[in-house]
Parts: sequence; C-alpha cells; structure tokens
Amino acid sequence: MKIQRIIYLSLGSNQGEKLDNLQKALYAIAQKIGAIHKVASIYKTPALGFEGNDFLNTCIKVSTYLPPETLIKRILEVEKSLGRVRNENNHYTNRVIDIDVLLFDDEIIFSKDLIVPHPRMLDRKFVLTPLAEIATNIIHPVEKKHISKCLDTCEDNSEIIKTDTNLTRPVPLTEKYNYIAIEGNIGAGKTTLAKMMSDEFNAKIVLERFADNPFLPKFYEDEERYAFPLEMSFLADRYQQLTDDLAQFDLFKNLIVSDYYIFKSLIFAQVTLHKDEYLLYRKMFDLMYKEITKPDLYVYLYQNTDRLIKNIQKRGREYEQNISSDYLNKIHNGYTNFINTQQGLNTLIIDVSELDFVNNPIDYQLIIDKINKH
Repeated sequence: MKIQRIIYLSLGSNQGEKLDNLQKALYAIAQKIGAIHKVASIYKTPALGFEGNDFLNTCIKVSTYLPPETLIKRILEVEKSLGRVRNENNHYTNRVIDIDVLLFDDEIIFSKDLIVPHPRMLDRKFVLTPLAEIATNIIHPVEKKHISKCLDTCEDNSEIIKTDTNLTRPVPLTEKYNYIAIEGNIGAGKTTLAKMMSDEFNAKIVLERFADNPFLPKFYEDEERYAFPLEMSFLADRYQQLTDDLAQFDLFKNLIVSDYYIFKSLIFAQVTLHKDEYLLYRKMFDLMYKEITKPDLYVYLYQNTDRLIKNIQKRGREYEQNISSDYLNKIHNGYTNFINTQQGLNTLIIDVSELDFVNNPIDYQLIIDKINKH
C-alpha cells in the first residue's frame, strides 16, 4: 500500500499576472503532486533580500504519495511549466512562481536537492503568517514548537498585508466520488484503467472475475447451448461481489473503482439470450438491481470496433479470438441504449479510440482530467 504524506508548501509570485500564476500553480500541483486540502489567504509582501516587485504569497496543505526525491522533481517541473527561469548563481530575482517545501509530515530531511523543514521558514513572516492559518497546531520538527508560536517569535519586521482575493481550491477526485464504475466494450481497456486509477489514488478496486467462470470458454465454442448458464452465473457472481465489496469501505481507502457495473449483465443478456430466456433472466435481474449501490460516476470508454479487435488479439485470450465485429457492435449498441435511457445515472463517455493511456502519461492524464472536471 502506498504511504500518504501530508506536506505544506509555500507559494509566491511577483512577476506578471501574480494572482493567476498562483491559481495555475494550484491546478498543476493538484494534477502532478497530490490533493490540496487547505489554501491559506493571500498576502502582499515586499521582496526580501533583493530589489524587486511586491510578492503575493500563500501556503497550502497537500496530501501526496510521492517520496521526497520525486516531490522536488515534480515541483521544479511545475515551476518550469509556469515560466519560472532559474538563474545559475542562485541570486534572488523576480519570479513568475516560487514553490518551497516547508514541511514533509514530521520528517527531517537533508539531501542534495531538498532540506526539510525549510531552513529559512522561521525567519520569514510571509511564510509563517499564511502557514499559521492552516497549520497553527502543527509542530515544527526541529524547534518542537507549534507553528503559531514560531510566528509569535519571528523577528522578521517586514510589512505583510492580507488581501481580499482568494484562490480556488481544486477539489480532488477522491472528494467528489466514493464509487466510480468504468465500463466499455470487450477490449476497451476498462480493467487497465481501473487498475491505474486504483494505484494512483490508493483506491479499493473491484474487478470482474470473468476468468473464474467455467462457462465462458464453452460459450464462445457453442453460444446456443451455454448462453443462459453463462449469463446467469455472471449475474449471480457480479451481484455477490458488488454486494460484498460495496457494503463496506476499506479503512484506509475512501474511493472504490470497479471495472464493471451490474447493468452489464443485462446488456450482454439482451445480445446472447433468446426472448423467453431473456424474460426469465430479466425478472431475476430486476430483483437484484434494486439492492445494488449505484455508482457516483459511470464512465463509458468508447473504442471503435477495429481498435477493439486489435486489443482483443493483442491480449491473446484464446477463447476470445473468434469474437466478431458484429457481436462487438451489438454490445456497443446495448451500452448506447442503456446510457440514453437510464435516468439518474451520472454518466461520462470518453472516446479512447485515439488514446494510448497505458504507455502515454499525457493520454492517461487527459482521461483523469475529464473525470475530475465532469
């Protein structure tokens, strides 16, 4: 399990559109570093240690799974992406954005690229004032004093003015949703995406147990004979799994991501079963569906049929190799009908036909951004 750490960062800008620079930094930090939980007020302060424009400063509380060495690299990447140019002599200059790591849990870190607690934070009122807003009772790991007490004893006499402007805190995905269901046609990449999201957000994952179904290989060999037992066994297993796994959230995980939703059973049954079998199946399904927890977000990954066929061939499951384009189109039409007619389901359709979210981090982040902004 990943270890989540609480860090405090100081942000400052005295060049260009300063308020906009700080806001862009928040969005970049939320995307590349971790969830932002608190944002202090914005303070106007004079440049310290050099002749320059006034700064706008603030502090933020962030939870991250990044180790220290990765954290500092990401911070430098964020600064660079926002236009920060560092001079080689390390002299103080005007800057578009400046991001400093103040605290990393209660750890004391001395490395080539990172020293925590920040060695000059106790001498800077423009750091301690906003930090005390959001971390007043946090204890400085070296001084062994609360941050509020550190502020009281700070000898910096620089003028610091609290402004009337505020920054918008990016709401993390884990605060928006408790349960996300990812769906898609055979070979769309739903299981892969669910695993990637579970890893990134330390979420509880619920994966369909298709590999354990003894009727699946038989169905692809003889659809007429094995369609009904296959669909009934899937329905029973999905109902049991979702009932068990969604009944309680893991103590350390506040998000559940699944690679299927129970309604998948009905979609496939419509395609594979004869009318009389489907009517019987529908009665059983309706009884179970009433008891299933609905997802906060239903994500449907659309892949064009040619790409689906390639994905199916690539993953090499022998019993899937004879799946036809016609069958895949029928499954897609079933999903489309479900999405268009289902009321009260928060649905997001993402076309991933031209994306490679497994090997391209930008494509993966694009999907996460769409989910976050939905």
